[in-house]
Amino acid sequence: MHEIKTTWSLRTRLALLAGGVMALVCLLVSALVVFGVRNRAADYRKTRDTQVALSVMRLIERRSLPPLLPEQDGISIQVLDSRGRVVSGTANLAHKPPMADFQPPESADLASRKLCPPRGLRDCMNVVVLRVYQSEGDWTVYTANRTIPWYVSSGTVVFLASISLLLVLLTAVGASHTVHKTLVPVEAIRAELAEITASDTGRRVPVPESHDEIRQLADTVNATLQRLDAALVQMRRFTSDASHDLRSPITAARAQVEEALRYPEETDWHEMATQVLASLDRLQAIVTDLLELTALDTGAHRAMDYVNLGTLVSAEIDRRPGRVPIHTHLDSDVIVRGDPLRLARLLVNLLDNAERYAASKVDIIVRSENGTAVLEVRDDGAGIPPEHRETVFQRFARLDTARNRASGGTGLGLPIARQTAHAHGGTLVAEDSPRGARLVLRLPQTTPPKPPG
Repeated sequence: MHEIKTTWSLRTRLALLAGGVMALVCLLVSALVVFGVRNRAADYRKTRDTQVALSVMRLIERRSLPPLLPEQDGISIQVLDSRGRVVSGTANLAHKPPMADFQPPESADLASRKLCPPRGLRDCMNVVVLRVYQSEGDWTVYTANRTIPWYVSSGTVVFLASISLLLVLLTAVGASHTVHKTLVPVEAIRAELAEITASDTGRRVPVPESHDEIRQLADTVNATLQRLDAALVQMRRFTSDASHDLRSPITAARAQVEEALRYPEETDWHEMATQVLASLDRLQAIVTDLLELTALDTGAHRAMDYVNLGTLVSAEIDRRPGRVPIHTHLDSDVIVRGDPLRLARLLVNLLDNAERYAASKVDIIVRSENGTAVLEVRDDGAGIPPEHRETVFQRFARLDTARNRASGGTGLGLPIARQTAHAHGGTLVAEDSPRGARLVLRLPQTTPPKPPG
């Protein structure tokens, strides 16, 4: 058999919870009230029993005790003479044996005891005994009154139960109403979120007028939607640009092959293969950059090591042929901790960008600045206008003809370099320069541990 589960709304659960808590509070308060009222009533009844016994004692002392005494407030009375004979009492005890046989202690004239029941009576009763001193001997006065039940009286129970039920109902209704008012803006937020789709990301959830946690939730949701909207726009632009950049070398290679197959006798196959290989090289470069960006986006970790930036720059300059002269100004012992391969790729991207746009030279500077490792790459080309210094770090960014993809880049080198810098806890920005572009990398500087021994 399948288990049937009943799902209650948050409003119902909180109302039941509030009502249950109020019921417990009412139960506790009612118990305290009953306890207090019962003690007060018991004290009052005992005092009343004692007063009745004292009034009988005065009759004995005045020698005016009648053989039959009237009941007072339901109190049964019995008087014994010095010989223990019943000489007077109320109608229900006048001709019966003594209701009790206990006496006050020697040091007192009064005592009380609970008997269940006294002789000649029914139910449990509180019996008060009073010693009366007479010349012929001590007389004894007994009074018996019903014990007070734990609930005091049915009226008390009904009153407390009615008040408790009313309070529980008011608490449950109040909690339900309060939760309903609280959840109205939450439901509006939920309904709006349910209607937002990937093609309609410009919508925002309603913000309530109250300055509370629900408003903070709405503001946070709208801020998140804003970031998602910007990310989707960037993703669409990135997809469009990537498709365009991937299509260009494929289209060029396809056109060259189709042209060669159409006129095979007139085709220089070696030249055609060289041109197709160049298109494939560009296609491979774009795919490689896209894979690197994917690895950076997903936060893929690689082996970390201590890297000397000056040594890294020297090794790369010695390796590459160089289209223009590269001048270096390298401080020694500028050490950072990071992935050597990705830092090398970052340097290559900066050098490729500088060589692509340099007019006559490239300058590379490595220095330490207040505990920060700084690497600058400068060229003496056309430079980057201030309004485009962030644009160049966008994927497949298009600038003017002086710095565009037609110059041989994939449009991903600088974005990869900046994301690599961020992955290493650093920054990469374009800063002011008297001439050309000046790209500045800043990374946390560190000191490698000394070898043991």
